[in-house]
Amino acid sequence: MYRKTISKVSLITQFDSAVDIFEQYYVIEEIEGFNRTKKELIPREAFRESLANAIVHRVWDTNSYIQIAMYEDKIEINSPGGLPAGISKEEYLYGNISVLRNPIIAGAFSRLNIIEKFGTGIARINKEYTHSISKPDFEVSENRIRIILPTTKVDLLDLSEDENTIYELLKEELELSRKEIDLKTGFNKAKTLRILNRLVDKNIISKKGSGAALTYKLK
Repeated sequence: MYRKTISKVSLITQFDSAVDIFEQYYVIEEIEGFNRTKKELIPREAFRESLANAIVHRVWDTNSYIQIAMYEDKIEINSPGGLPAGISKEEYLYGNISVLRNPIIAGAFSRLNIIEKFGTGIARINKEYTHSISKPDFEVSENRIRIILPTTKVDLLDLSEDENTIYELLKEELELSRKEIDLKTGFNKAKTLRILNRLVDKNIISKKGSGAALTYKLK
């Protein structure tokens, strides 16, 4: 219901303005006993890091904006341009490797302590969700990088009993196949697959491999 375009001002002003809008909608106050405390529905530092990542690594020679879509249960940040040449999706997500597309902007943001060590942004975003069931998601294509930040969930109230059973099982095990989950839970193949697909859709678990080698693990 609210839309704002921030342009023709410095990148620092754009960054600060977007953070102000974030705080307006995703930082709330709660009363606990006699104390008033602030609660972040989405980790503020994860949003700041995602936004800085979009600004520092975007393609600037295209007439396109960074788009931030804010929903009740998530924020999506879309940055124009895919990955810089010389870096794969896996290296971007897991390798702490940074190929700077805009080194001057990156240097300025680093000196202002908006970003820290180059190449650690994704790890820092994930760290903010350590105690949350819901996890951030990263989508990389040729022309866009999208970071999805869900609202944090620190309990299991939105999981069914069967979903919680598999969730707790995967908390104890590093990685399990569908057959191994069948054996440990007593569920049949169809039920296990149905529950696993729901947990994948909720961005709680991820798949690894394919065919007979397909396994599941917590994100």
